[in-house]
Amino acid sequence: MIGALELGLIYGVMALGVYLTFRVLNFADLTVDGSFTTGGATAAIAILAGWNPLLATLAGFATGFAAGVITGLLHTKGRIDGLLAGILTQIGLWSVNLRIMDGANVPLLRQDTLFTPLRELGWLGTWAGVAVLAVIVAVFGVVTVWFLTTDLGMSLRATGDNGPMITSFGVSTDFTKTLTLALSNGLVGMCGALVAQYQGFADISMGIGLILVGLASVILGQAILGQRWLWLAVFAVTVGAVIYRLIIFAALEVGLNPNDMKLVTAVLVVAALLIPRWKGIAGRFNRRPAERERDRSPEPAEISVGVGAGTQREV
Repeated sequence: MIGALELGLIYGVMALGVYLTFRVLNFADLTVDGSFTTGGATAAIAILAGWNPLLATLAGFATGFAAGVITGLLHTKGRIDGLLAGILTQIGLWSVNLRIMDGANVPLLRQDTLFTPLRELGWLGTWAGVAVLAVIVAVFGVVTVWFLTTDLGMSLRATGDNGPMITSFGVSTDFTKTLTLALSNGLVGMCGALVAQYQGFADISMGIGLILVGLASVILGQAILGQRWLWLAVFAVTVGAVIYRLIIFAALEVGLNPNDMKLVTAVLVVAALLIPRWKGIAGRFNRRPAERERDRSPEPAEISVGVGAGTQREV
């Protein structure tokens, strides 16, 4: 279970990226399936080349950022539908990732990574390791909340809420959309770099179906904790990533086939989407019959007609 907690916290970084596009920008971005692998592949190759693990992780962020920029430009300048733009970038990244790794798999055996100090201290796989990762993810969450409360962050949020309105204030929605997609995929790429170092290898298939994992984390966490305030929405996203990993761990522990995990994920997303509706239905049935009847009855309309010049009376 400790391993599931650690992995869930690491995937919390990815969930923050998905949150930026799915909730803030209101954009279903499928680029993440490719940018996650791109970040992992870039970090793995950089570490093998002798780079400092931290710089290799930042390189993973940079390549993910670049992937997001490509999707953004295809959508804003090329006028390609957002969903299709993400798919096109994702497909292209498959070949790019194979080129980066020069194969389908890059092992990191006996290589120093960001997790080497934790492993040498004996903290990895213990509650101490979970605490360290929780602090790191909390820092990412705080920075995300802070950024979204700045003028630029507010512009990104306004773009997702009401693009025409923010355009009337002179803000370029093409820029804000592209920046949001870039930052989102940058976080996803960084998460891919962290996962590659944590598990000790980068693989061409490590990002397949990741968008579903990200959506499950965002929707599940916010369905449970809500999203009334910005800080709560961001916190719920990271908690959702941990809950998702714990559910997958429990499913494997009870004997489910690993091949069924995608189905389990799909069921989780559907359940999380239906939770708010179930709450609303339950709330209506728990009310008194008279209150339910009053809610269904239309309010009497006031009709005014003119009587003489400049006078009105109600009928």
